[in-house]
Amino acid sequence: MANLHFELVTPEKLVRSDDVFMVVVPGTEGDFGVLANHAGVMSTIRDADLVIYATEGGEPETISVQGGFAQVNEKGLTVLAEAVG
Repeated sequence: MANLHFELVTPEKLVRSDDVFMVVVPGTEGDFGVLANHAGVMSTIRDADLVIYATEGGEPETISVQGGFAQVNEKGLTVLAEAVG
């Protein structure tokens, strides 16, 4: 299965940039999972945890985010968070 390119960015810096299996994004209208080749979408995000799966069936990693936007396009998933941690 193809990997999803994932970037997490704050106004201060690029927090993370790598290829993963899936990311669950805390959208303001509800959580949504993003895999490789996901349809394009843009959503605001709420204060909660991003859940990142590096591999299929692997243990998830969580990163707390505070507000911002998520954009999925042909290049992958970019989360523009106001703050992390």
